[in-house]
Amino acid sequence: MLWDSQLIQKYNLAGPRYTSYPTAPQFSTDVSKMELIGKMLEPSHSPLSLYFHVPFCAHLCYYCACNKIVTKQYDKGTEYVELLGEEMRLRALMIDQSRPVTQLHFGGGTPTFLSEQNLETLFSRIHELFNLVTDGSQDFSIEIDPREVNRSKLEVLRKLGFNRVSLGIQDFNADVQKAIHRIQPLELVESVVNDVRDLDFNSINFDLIYGLPKQTLSGFKETLDQVIALSPDRISVFNYAHLPQRFAPQRRILDEDLPSPEQKLALLKLSIDTLTDAGYVYIGMDHFAKPNDSLTKAQQEGQLQRNFQGYTTHAETDLLAFGVSAISQVGNAYFQNHTDLSLFQNCIENGQLAIMKGYISSQDDQIRHDVIMQLLCHNSLNSRDIEHNFSINFREYFEKELASLKELEEDGVIKVYYDNNQVDLEITEVGRLLVRCVCMAFDKYLTNNNSFSKVI
Repeated sequence: MLWDSQLIQKYNLAGPRYTSYPTAPQFSTDVSKMELIGKMLEPSHSPLSLYFHVPFCAHLCYYCACNKIVTKQYDKGTEYVELLGEEMRLRALMIDQSRPVTQLHFGGGTPTFLSEQNLETLFSRIHELFNLVTDGSQDFSIEIDPREVNRSKLEVLRKLGFNRVSLGIQDFNADVQKAIHRIQPLELVESVVNDVRDLDFNSINFDLIYGLPKQTLSGFKETLDQVIALSPDRISVFNYAHLPQRFAPQRRILDEDLPSPEQKLALLKLSIDTLTDAGYVYIGMDHFAKPNDSLTKAQQEGQLQRNFQGYTTHAETDLLAFGVSAISQVGNAYFQNHTDLSLFQNCIENGQLAIMKGYISSQDDQIRHDVIMQLLCHNSLNSRDIEHNFSINFREYFEKELASLKELEEDGVIKVYYDNNQVDLEITEVGRLLVRCVCMAFDKYLTNNNSFSKVI
């Protein structure tokens, strides 16, 4: 991958991450809950992906923009697990329970906030209501706060069937950790990693963030070297989006402590250079993986997919998401649960699904979805696939969008190949960091009023 500072500065615009299309700002309370439930009731034999959102955190991390509840009252987990169990029961009544669950993910918040007994109770309920695949092909993952887990809890997670873990690292530098209110020494993380490997989990992911307060090139280089020494299978290096007007905890971060835009770009370049020099493959959208990782192989074979959990190897699944704020996708319908815990709880306790808003995709939405996902996952677009799947003339259908790509083409971000009515797009090596800008050309809902982070 090539680095062009001028191009990056020119196209470093605000835009969606495209874990879905249409993106969440298009979800609406105007969509009838009964209409959304009707979509869930439609017969399907597609595999299932399950997501569980656990909103509780014992510690407040100042940078965090997740839907969370900070509390030291661990007994709240018991009541929440009961709500999840009832929500699962309601959903399970609407689907064919023989459909295989090939992917499962616990996110948060802090999923390991839940006690060992809570985790066992929740998983027992999942087994009762869903058909979990256990032949080795499954992908069952959980996000772990190293401060909220020990050997005993890791043993329980492995026994329950989790085979992947993701650790929130952010930065090992002591000054940065103090500035973001997340103190977790290297020795603590190293101990957790050793336990995870000893218990034979299949894969370890680390989450890092660049652009945090007090970060310097030398300090982050040391973090990257320490991460490489711990040798996780996958690494995500996310851009910190400082939006204190939207996320109250970020108001505790001083503007003067943040890296300048130039320093922030330098941190990203440092990350890419250091990780690729160490042998990691840049998958795209902040994600890196080892050459033998299933994500890398899926991309090489044209099988990589993207959903609300990011990049995935599990294609054509319906996503059922449980818990406060969780977003489901079933067929061409999206629906999001209430983001307020009391409203979520009230619905579930009254025997109702806690749907707050949703969206049902038109054929045009589905066409644009497939275009955007091809670009994000494969760094290219084959119009023949789109034309075959939707019976359209791609060049005519996207005449305006293709015209809008001219400047990106002239700047060397993309290459466009025309063969009569056929069109192929290719993201160049210098354009890989700017793939979201290419996707934005096909987003008919994008306006200047949308509040998104910058693409880099």
